[in-house]
Formats: sequence, C-alpha cells, structure tokens
Amino acid sequence: MDAQNLCRALMGFLDKCPNSFFTVKNISNTLLDAGFRRLGEGEAWELEADHGYFTTRNGSSLIAFRLPHEKPLGFQLMASHTDSPTFRVKPNPVLSVEDSLLRLNTERYGGMILSTWLDRPLSVAGRVLLRTAEGIESRLINIDRDLLVIPSLAIHMDRTVNDGYAFNAQRDMLPLLSMAGSGKSFSALVAEAAECAEDDIVDGDLFLYNRMPAALLGAENEFIASGRLDDLQCVFASLNGFLNASPGASAAVYCVFDNEEVGSGTKQGGGGLFLRDTLDRINTALGGTHEELLRRLANSFMASADNAHAVHPNHTEKADPSNRPRLNGGIVVKYCANQKYATDAVSAAIFKTISTRAGVPLQSFANRSDIAGGSTLGTILDKTVPVNTVDIGLPQLAMHSAWETAGVKDTFYLAEAASTLFSISVRAEGEGRWSIR
Repeated sequence: MDAQNLCRALMGFLDKCPNSFFTVKNISNTLLDAGFRRLGEGEAWELEADHGYFTTRNGSSLIAFRLPHEKPLGFQLMASHTDSPTFRVKPNPVLSVEDSLLRLNTERYGGMILSTWLDRPLSVAGRVLLRTAEGIESRLINIDRDLLVIPSLAIHMDRTVNDGYAFNAQRDMLPLLSMAGSGKSFSALVAEAAECAEDDIVDGDLFLYNRMPAALLGAENEFIASGRLDDLQCVFASLNGFLNASPGASAAVYCVFDNEEVGSGTKQGGGGLFLRDTLDRINTALGGTHEELLRRLANSFMASADNAHAVHPNHTEKADPSNRPRLNGGIVVKYCANQKYATDAVSAAIFKTISTRAGVPLQSFANRSDIAGGSTLGTILDKTVPVNTVDIGLPQLAMHSAWETAGVKDTFYLAEAASTLFSISVRAEGEGRWSIR
C-alpha cells in the first residue's frame, strides 16, 4: 500500500477511535480477522509456535504477539499509547444555567490546548457498566452525532481576548447540552446509545471527543489533520507493520497502553506491570525458566513510538538549532540528556540499522536547552522491562490540540520500519557488540 492509500486507511481508523476503549476494540477486531487468538488474563495460556495471540487489560490497553518457528531468541517490541488529551464527564454531570440551558460538568484529562476545543462539534463516547442478572457488564457507547459545543465568549464582551486569555476549565470549558426542560436527558441519551434502560447503568467512563472527521490538506494533499494523531498515528502505523512483518527468530510484540497522557501510573498504563506480566507468561507458557526470561530480555529491542514536534512554520525559533524535524521528513529519533527519552547511542544505532534496511529516512529531535520537554513511554517501560529502547515518533504540529497536523508520508515510513523491526532479531554478542539479523 502506498503512502496516500495508507494515510486514507489511517483516516478511517482515526474516525472510528474516539477514545482508548474504541481503539482497543478496533485493533482487536483487526487482529481477530488476521487469525490472532484472544487470550484472557484470567485464563491459562497454551501457546503454539507460528501463531499469533493478543490480550487486553481494562479494555483500553492491548498487547499482541506472534511466536516464531522455534523458541524465541528474544522479543522485538514496539509500544505506543491509545489515549489523547480530552475532557472526562464527571458524575452527576448536568448543570442548569438560570433554568434555561443545560451544560455538562467535565474535567480535563491530560494537558490539552484548551482554546482548540471551543466552537466545534463535540460528542460523548466511552463505556458504561450495566447491571445484569449475571452481574456487571461493560458496554461501549458512542453518541454518534453532533451533540455538544463549548461556545466562546463574544469579543464584544472581552476586547482583550486576542492579547492572551487564561482559560478556567471549570468556568470556560463546560459544553452546552440542551435547553432546560426540552428533549431527552443526558442519562436517557447514554442509555439509548447503550441500548439499555437508564436504571441498568451503574457507572461509566465517558469522554468528550472532537466530531470533525480526519482530512487531507495541502496543495497536493501532503498533510493529514485530525484529532488524536498523538498517538493514534503511531498506533496505526506500527499495527500495519506488525501485521505485514515476516517471522524472525524473536517474538514480535505489539503494545498499546492507556493513560500515557496522565503519567502511565495505572494497571493498564506503561508504568504498570502489563508488559512484564505478558512477557513473563509467554516465557512460562513456552517452558522457560526465570533465567531464560532474563536472557531473552537481554536479546530484545524496543521502540517506543510517540509523536514528536515538527518545526512550526510560524515559530521556527522554538526548535533546537540543529535538531529540527520537518513534516514528511521521516521518523524522528528523540534524545534527552535528562533521560525523558530512553534513546542512547546503542538503541539509536540499532534503530538506524533497522531504518536503513527498511529504506526509510530518519530525523533527530532534541529540545532547545532552555525549554523543558515532555516525556513518553520509553523510560517508563524500561523500569520493569529493561531492554535496549529507542524513543521515536512522527513529526507533527499542534500537539495536544483538538485538531493536529502531520505528514502523509511519515505514516508510511513508520509502517515500513515497524515491519522490519518485527521481522529481525537483536542478539547481545558480549560486552559492546550486538548482531542484527
């Protein structure tokens, strides 16, 4: 598939994935269609060579793996995250305004650019927990229509707004739902989407999402714009590479984690034990000892794939003088002296070798020395799965906006590199030497 067609497939994926729960559902369906077998965390695992499997945690994180012909030398891993900054709907969410209008009470999830959520069509998606005769059932819901808006204050009422405005999340960012006393209640809308009675709903995890569909932009359709490009662009591209990879000597392991935008410190986040538990269970199911697990980890390699900052056309001064990623310029390798990123010379050299074999371009990113940057999954995962890890990403603009922009070619580049990464093996050949086959 060429870059344009792959990007159109990405657009369809983005539109079907308003939040982490739907992302994992859609990935699960793709894996099942490709012949992978679902494993429950509460079940015994029996694994066979030359087969693919996946397991989920919390319905919002997923790990898939494919075993080679023989017992695996190690693990070839790529990790991304399923969540994006948004607003979570609070309990008892409906607020009345002067007996005239109804708003939803929400709170911020992650660090977003608040102003980008104003004056655009929004809706609600997530999961609800239902009371059934057998116990509790989780069900995904998406109120699949333009439902909400967060209206700006007219410039006539704040003439200084264009000079800079400090948005207050409780005052300025609550979405308008309906006229008071008219139409269906919010709980009735949720129950209708869940196809259940209102009284059956025990609780839920519901989030706002931007309704604007993904679009191609630019004189030659060279840009993609959408919500949630960070990090669903990497999620999609690495999944494509995973499914198209050839079997190698190591197990190919595809990972997507929830809650990266709020620190990863949950059971389903990269800071939990989901990945370590899964690798341990793979090793045990194959008859391996704890020592064999440690040896396999020593012969493993991981790429943490999370989008990166491209040089902004209106703010070129914000980029580092010599590490300046551009849209459609290739995969970005991230560096940070303070270990916000896991990249070191070893992991960078291994990934550069992989990218050369894949025939895709690379760029480098480092923050300006006077600007503190963000962090991502690499160093978080390394705490429980100590393997050589490189932090990479795809260049984009307006990170954490409700509407982000990236390059069409870069999705293709990551898919090609991921396919190569999942097909090879990295063996530690002694102090200071690694073979890549």
